Formats: sequence, structure tokens, C-alpha cells
Amino acid sequence: MQWTVSWPSVQRFAGAFVACAALAATSGCGPAVDAVTGVSVTDDGRLVGVLMVCGHHLDGATLYVDSGDVDNQATVGSWTAARPLKAGLATWTLETPGAGWTATTPLKRLTAKTTYALYGWTKDDSWSAISVSFTLADRDRLTPGMVRYEGDESAVTVPVAEFKARACEDGY
Repeated sequence: MQWTVSWPSVQRFAGAFVACAALAATSGCGPAVDAVTGVSVTDDGRLVGVLMVCGHHLDGATLYVDSGDVDNQATVGSWTAARPLKAGLATWTLETPGAGWTATTPLKRLTAKTTYALYGWTKDDSWSAISVSFTLADRDRLTPGMVRYEGDESAVTVPVAEFKARACEDGY
């Protein structure tokens, strides 16, 4: 028995395969994004988490080692808000979170030459925030009142007021 395949059938199959692959590559499996995460520093140089919630809510944030290897993406700190964070700006110091925040995983010591990522989340995985990546060198370049976040195509550092005004437009 000899198989014969028509060229139009091969083309249709290849076209369908490419379309499915493109759809799979562009659709995410994670929660919907409706917030933007940033980092800042206090007057004495302590790291501050910054969340701009655009419409829904977030429940907390996690800092992890940002690595292409999933096995090396260890959690470095995690914080839960006392109440769901509604639309607007929320901030907290990562070392000693103030009122309204609980360190569910206290901040571990950060090390040089390591890239970290901070992102916001909901307890039911319904919403998340665009993460921000940074190193200690990036942190050291921050000044109080400035926020580093992921803009349209790369990380940007802007005054808090500009972050508050633009983050929801730029983030996604």
C-alpha cells in the first residue's frame, strides 16, 4: 500500500499548525494583569515595594530571584495586605512592612549580581501585576520619590507622581 498526500492538504495542515502555535505562544495561562509593580527606596536607602492597582484588586506581593531556570526562582520575600488593595497606589517597606502589611516570608538578604523580580498577586489567582526586575545596582541608583517599573519596552525610573499617572497606561 502506498500513501499519497495532496499538496493542498499539506499546506492546510501546515497553516493550521502555524496558527495554533502562534495562538499558544501569545496566550497566557496565568492570571489577568490589572496592576503594575515598581520599586523605590526610603530616605535611608531601604527598598520599598510600589503597586499601582489599575482597576480590580491585589492581595499581596512576592519578591523572587529572577532566573530563566525555574528551579532557581526562589522566593526572597512575600507580603500580604491586611485588606484587598483597590484601585490606586500602595507602598510598603520590604524589610519592615508597616501597618496594613504582613511579611508572610520575611525579606532575605539580597546579594550583588543577582536579578530579582517583584510582582503583585491575588489569593485566588484572578489578577496579577506586571513585575519589575532589578539588581542591587539598580536599587542603589534609585533616589527617594523615584519609582523603577517596566514601561512599554524596558525598565524606566520616574517620579512617583508620574508612575501613578502613567503606569496603568504604560503597563499593558
